[in-house]
Amino acid sequence: MLLLGIIACREELNQEYFETSELSVKTSEITKLLPNMYNSKFTFSWTAGNNQGTNSAITYKLELDKKENNFSNPQTFEIGKNIYSYDLLIGDLNSLLINKFGANPDKSIIMQVRITATFGDTSVEPQTAITDFTLTPFKPFTSTLYIVGDATPNGWDITKATALTRSSSNPAEFTYYGQLKQGNFKFAVNQNSCWCQDFYNKDANDDTKIVYNEGGNGVDLQWTIDNASLYKITVNLITQSIKIEKMNGPQFNDIWIVGDASPSGWDVNNPVPFKQDLTNPFIFTLECSLNEGNFKLLTGTKGDWCGEWYRPLVDNQDLSATGVEQNSGCTNDNKWKVTSASAGRYKITLNTASNSIKFEPVNIYLIGDATPNGWNMGSLTPMQKNGSVYTWTGQLNPGEFKFTKFNSNWCDGTEIIAATANQNIANTAFKLRDNCQGDDNKWKVSASGTYTITLNLDTNSLEIK
Repeated sequence: MLLLGIIACREELNQEYFETSELSVKTSEITKLLPNMYNSKFTFSWTAGNNQGTNSAITYKLELDKKENNFSNPQTFEIGKNIYSYDLLIGDLNSLLINKFGANPDKSIIMQVRITATFGDTSVEPQTAITDFTLTPFKPFTSTLYIVGDATPNGWDITKATALTRSSSNPAEFTYYGQLKQGNFKFAVNQNSCWCQDFYNKDANDDTKIVYNEGGNGVDLQWTIDNASLYKITVNLITQSIKIEKMNGPQFNDIWIVGDASPSGWDVNNPVPFKQDLTNPFIFTLECSLNEGNFKLLTGTKGDWCGEWYRPLVDNQDLSATGVEQNSGCTNDNKWKVTSASAGRYKITLNTASNSIKFEPVNIYLIGDATPNGWNMGSLTPMQKNGSVYTWTGQLNPGEFKFTKFNSNWCDGTEIIAATANQNIANTAFKLRDNCQGDDNKWKVSASGTYTITLNLDTNSLEIK
């Protein structure tokens, strides 16, 4: 387990002290670890080593082990120079006692700490100091939590129960954000098919409190959803509390794309934004070119690598899957993968209400009586595509034409139209028209001929020759 520590630096001691001091080590006076101490610090501190007047630098190493092990299997921390204390978060120390040293929750264990001082001048022998200390750990929090029940997306199929997002700043806090139906729910600690696992149920006397039922024992009280809607549920295992909020709007109003596959690169300070739908604020869309590489979606606040993200359910997910989850922090850093074969221009649609995403390749079609397609919406032939560049070579006849990004029903999407009505094909200025709103300008072809049309959506340039 990666242990999170905060190293405190002190002012460098004077040389006389290094020549006369005797190495010693002590610990915090805490003997019983409690869940509400999770983010507090347990401190190890020591005095300076004696360099015996050599004026050499002193480097420190801290080791922890069970007393009976005699440091045969220690947890080691390389401290460095001019540092005289080391802090472990109590939550991490608790996990270390149980997972590495075999301690049992609510039973004391005798530990030893050893500090070793080594010297830049090898003529000075390493010095050590050892101190015993006793700690009683608590039962660790689960690192996973799942919502299950007929109110949830996957019903009572516990093997498909929906995972809550664990907070990066408070490992005892979990959040669910998504749709719930009429029905009941409770929380499981894993997706094992056995209903004999640990559950968190509703307190009989307080709907805002949770009860821990180890091994599925206890009264199986569940929370009830009366009205189907979008909900945010926050569970805190330390305070044993639950907060259920019916959401009238999206959790976030800003979404950005970040990654070497995206037009933003890895710049989290100036990423390219999605557009929020005016009629459905839970929908965000972006049309852009995706290159070979990876990307994910930033939300909340720009500039924070360990902030809020929308990520795929697995790492290096291709563009075919529709599942997405909102989470925070740097640990669960799943990204989408764009291969050389899948690179191209896409319309990306993120639905933050259903936690789903869709990647639609962008095709461009010529339409109009000047083109071979005529005005036959639904049976158009796409232009040739190479990334964000679209080309067509063929005969144009006297008449009109424009471009469309859809080939279904009229007014179903975006058109690329001439900047002015009856625009000569020598003028390649254009603008966008969405869902048949606004001007319906077209280019005017006066004489038949063979033409090559090149449209670059990255540079917003058009060439007709």
